[in-house]
Amino acid sequence: MSGSIAIVGRPNVGKSALFNRIVGRRIAIVHDEPGVTRDRISAEAEWRGHSFTLVDTGGIGLLRREKSEDVITRAALDQAALALESAQVIIMVTNAQEGLAPLDEEVALRLRQSGKPVLVAANKVDHPGLEAAVGEFAELGFERVFPVSAIHGTGVKELMDAAVALLPQAQKAAEPVSAAASGAAPLKLAIVGRPNVGKSSLVNALTRSSRVIVSPIPGTTRDSVDVPFEVEADGVRQSYVLIDTAGIRKTRQVSTDIEFYSVKRAEESITRCDIAVLVLDAEAGILEQDKKIAARIVEAGKACVVVVNKWDLVADAVRRAQVEEMARRKDKDRPRQKRLITLSEFGEWVQELLFFLDYAPVIFTSARSGFHLDRLLEAVRYVADQLRQQIPTSLLNRVLREALERRPAVGEDGRFLKFFYATQVGQTPPTFLLFFNRDETLAEPCRKFLQREMRRAFGYEGCPIHLAARARPKPVAPVRTGDRPQPRKQKSGPRRRGPL
Repeated sequence: MSGSIAIVGRPNVGKSALFNRIVGRRIAIVHDEPGVTRDRISAEAEWRGHSFTLVDTGGIGLLRREKSEDVITRAALDQAALALESAQVIIMVTNAQEGLAPLDEEVALRLRQSGKPVLVAANKVDHPGLEAAVGEFAELGFERVFPVSAIHGTGVKELMDAAVALLPQAQKAAEPVSAAASGAAPLKLAIVGRPNVGKSSLVNALTRSSRVIVSPIPGTTRDSVDVPFEVEADGVRQSYVLIDTAGIRKTRQVSTDIEFYSVKRAEESITRCDIAVLVLDAEAGILEQDKKIAARIVEAGKACVVVVNKWDLVADAVRRAQVEEMARRKDKDRPRQKRLITLSEFGEWVQELLFFLDYAPVIFTSARSGFHLDRLLEAVRYVADQLRQQIPTSLLNRVLREALERRPAVGEDGRFLKFFYATQVGQTPPTFLLFFNRDETLAEPCRKFLQREMRRAFGYEGCPIHLAARARPKPVAPVRTGDRPQPRKQKSGPRRRGPL
């Protein structure tokens, strides 16, 4: 990377739209409502062969001597200040359709105090008649003003050529190299769950920073924020990308466009991650929405680690009530035990309720106190190792053959299948192709039995196992060049006699 470029400005001037235009894909949520962006959103970008980090920020919307009691607004301002501190070049975005506003002058004053090079992007110049109005932004005191339209892309080329030229020691982007040559690729971890279960607090605790905004207000996080993170274990440095996501609400609770796009971004984060970290609230227990989010992880075919957060806040009475419920479900006649629930018992209870995700390890943490954060990273590393393993074909077939000798394979039609051989065809998720005498889908009990046997033999903790059944291809007889078709033999019979 050759530097960082930060996009700043007052609310609702089109910063996120310009951010998406430069990086070439929709990352930040764009909406007409002011204050949509809150966290710092960063992405690796490339312009004319030069690579850099592009940072989108929330609107700087407070005049001098004006105070805000809103914790989220204040946190968004702090995030913008951190972006300015780390950036080498700043792009100040204004609204050409509205003209120069007092808040623009307030933002310009803060940027001049930073002492960093600033380019003014007069955005929303969507037709030639607005270009004449761009001149008034020269009053902000910066050297260059660029008329641009983030929606249509006009003027962005000239703006970015000037911005990249100001980066220190601008270097050409290197040719793509393989993961083996450049080291292991960063592991993408999507931190997902219901609103207000502590996802952002967990990201900040792992990175030991205030990288994302945390507040007790549900729905604080709106965009999916990628946070690079490195940790050293056993002398090996592992790179991660923590994806902080918005809380996934129930469909009937999504009432605004912003909430709709926030949920969509969170669901997309599950699709693009390597491992999904499902965060639960220890105080609230497992709710129906937790099960629905877990089902989405299973449908996406992603490895998973279940995190029970806020463990330190669980009262003794709540733990005893859960023990009583577990005892009552297992044996109604057994007297209720008055004791604290242990971690292993709570883990069994979680896996019992999330039975379709029972292969995922359960880790108990507290983002506030740092309890068991090291165990969470150990679990992530272990699941990643399980995900990468390649099973030798001979060992795979021996395990499956022994299992099917004890319990023959059955198709969905109820008929038995004759097993020939199997091979691994994918790692993320682990996918295996099994060949039988007929092209028939495996019955679900048979599929689960084989998955259990494979987990017993190969581990795959935290990883889904996909099994696909196919009919064994029929061998094709070779045809030799030069062979001529033989004349068809006539049937032998009594010879017909002619007339005497």
